[in-house]
Amino acid sequence: MRVLIQRVKHASVTIDGAVYSEIKQGYVLLVGITTDDTKEISEKLAKKIAQLRIFEDEDGKMNLDIQQVGGSILSISQFTLYADTKKGNRPGFSRAARPEQANPLYKMFNEQLRSHGLYVKTGVFGADMKVELCNDGPVTIMLDSEEMYG
Repeated sequence: MRVLIQRVKHASVTIDGAVYSEIKQGYVLLVGITTDDTKEISEKLAKKIAQLRIFEDEDGKMNLDIQQVGGSILSISQFTLYADTKKGNRPGFSRAARPEQANPLYKMFNEQLRSHGLYVKTGVFGADMKVELCNDGPVTIMLDSEEMYG
C-alpha cells in the first residue's frame, strides 16, 4: 500500500463539475493499493497517519499531529501510485489491485482512519475526479508499506 500524504491548507474533489467533498486544514491522501495488501497493512498505515507529527508547533518545528491542529482528511483512491515505468514510455499497472480487491480495502482503510478519531472525507472510487489543493509548506510524504513493513 502506498499513501502519498500532502499537508494542505484546504482541498476539494470535484466530480462531473460539482464539488463532491472538501476540507480545510489537514491532509490529502492519495491511496494506492496493490495485490499483496491486507487489512493488517491498512491498519498499520492508518495508525501511522493518525500519529504522524508534521504540523508545526509554536516554535515552527514539525511536532503536532493532525488531531492537535483540528485537521481533516480528504482520501482519494489512486491506482496510478503503482505505475510501472521501467519499460517503454507507457506505464503499466499490473501491481495495482483490481477494483474488486482495492475498493473494499480502500473503504476499510478510511474506516480505520476514522477509528483513530480522524474526520475523513473521500472521493468516489473509480470516478474521474478533479482534485484541487493548497499544499502547505509544501509538505509531501510518501508512505510505502513494502519499505516500512517488508
